[in-house]
Amino acid sequence: MENIGLLIITIGTGLVLVGIAIPLLLGKGSSLIAGYNTMSKEEKAKYDEVAMCKFVGKTLLPMGILTPSVSLAGIFDMPWLIAVYIIVVLGLSIFAAVYCNTGNRFKK
Repeated sequence: MENIGLLIITIGTGLVLVGIAIPLLLGKGSSLIAGYNTMSKEEKAKYDEVAMCKFVGKTLLPMGILTPSVSLAGIFDMPWLIAVYIIVVLGLSIFAAVYCNTGNRFKK
């Protein structure tokens, strides 16, 4: 019964992440991007908001989809699935941080 509760929590968390990713994939919801939402209007004008939103959405979507795998790994005794989840999330996070902060990719 405990595993089912954890599965419900991870499914809920995954749905929240997917729910955030969808508007970002549509190029909207820039206020959800940390750092960007605190910039002045003049600073925001220097960036391609739609491209940045889509990139963050593409990064967030697989994380949300894979989040329930953590509980599924416990229920079905598949510890390798947790390792896959950690590798994917860390890999995407590191890739996104490096990609966003090099090459002025989202500057207009």
